Amino acid sequence: MTIAVVVTMAVSLSLFGAGLLTSMEVDLVKGRWYDKIEISVFLCTEHTQGGMCEEGKGTTEAQRESIRQTLEANPEVAEVFYESKEEAFEEFQRVFADSPILGSRTVDQMQDSFRIKLENPENYSGVVSEAQGLQGVQNVQDLHRILDPMFNWLNALQWATIGMSVLLLLAASLQIANTIRMAAFTRRREIGIMRLVGASNFYIVLPFLLESLIAGLIGIVVAGGTLAIGYYLVIETNAKTSIQALPWIDWSHVTTAILAMAAVGVALAVIPTLLATRKYLRI
Repeated sequence: MTIAVVVTMAVSLSLFGAGLLTSMEVDLVKGRWYDKIEISVFLCTEHTQGGMCEEGKGTTEAQRESIRQTLEANPEVAEVFYESKEEAFEEFQRVFADSPILGSRTVDQMQDSFRIKLENPENYSGVVSEAQGLQGVQNVQDLHRILDPMFNWLNALQWATIGMSVLLLLAASLQIANTIRMAAFTRRREIGIMRLVGASNFYIVLPFLLESLIAGLIGIVVAGGTLAIGYYLVIETNAKTSIQALPWIDWSHVTTAILAMAAVGVALAVIPTLLATRKYLRI
């Protein structure tokens, strides 16, 4: 039963640590990408259709100024930048310098646009809906539609990992309590004698606490080693070299997760032991 306690605790703590690392990675990616996300409001030209465009007509100067004033008045908007057709064409030439489509566009075919930086990048839906209803706006490009599904999957993975670890931690606590209860039952006569001769509760409980703590510490060491090896093989060796565009957690995050695992493991060893031995302290 002690071996079962160690194995269950090691597996549950490993999953708990993996959930913490996943949460840290999601926060890092959100912090890096959300701060850089801008909403692009593309204006009408004579060649564009759809949105709030009039067929064959581009956005007028009055409409352009009205769009700017409306966007700047929105409390969720931090800054508004205007990109002219000439600037958009220069960026197009830079991006597709080595592509055969470089000569497929002229300055007149480019769309001028407003780039919007938000106060809080997560509160974007109101700005997008407002911009889409402005006269002279052809399209609103929002990268959140691309990134949000990825973050939703990462969050689901994070909570699934933590949820499984919580269930296994509960199983480990029940196993610890059952193991200590059986040990106390087999030694109930010795415990009764110690109570009769005036032994303190701490003196009686100490052997059981040491037993559960040793099992817990072994589980913590195994889980910590598993987490460190998993991080090195998955993140340090492979992910960081193959996907360099993303920010990745480092060893400081692993250390934080291991410390959190150790705290949970010690609490998991101590609390069930104290609860399991209460009955025998009253003998």
